[in-house]
Amino acid sequence: MKANRREKREIRQKRVRKHVRGTIERPRLCVFRSEKHLYVQVIDDLQGHTLLTVSTLSPDFKGKLKKTKNKDAAKQVGKALAQKCLEQGIKKVVFDRNGFLYHGRVKAVAEGAREAGLNF
Repeated sequence: MKANRREKREIRQKRVRKHVRGTIERPRLCVFRSEKHLYVQVIDDLQGHTLLTVSTLSPDFKGKLKKTKNKDAAKQVGKALAQKCLEQGIKKVVFDRNGFLYHGRVKAVAEGAREAGLNF
């Protein structure tokens, strides 16, 4: 039986997560994109804690974004996350694309975070 799109993403996700681990010094930046929104978390895998989270549904973006499912919105989310990370003293992260291909909105999040001063 042929795997569908979601199953292929889950296979890629498991393959990447074998090697990508977040620590307190260098947490994991995890991106999830749905049909309409984008969610980004910074996670410490050793303790199992989510340190920060930003999404297109966050109060910071209420009414400011014309569309929530384009690359411009993704770049703004990346910049906002990087600013929050720098406020908490997090300068380096490990990027986890969560099984999604590295282009479009996922790439825009990474570029926005890098522009705001976060190192991968």
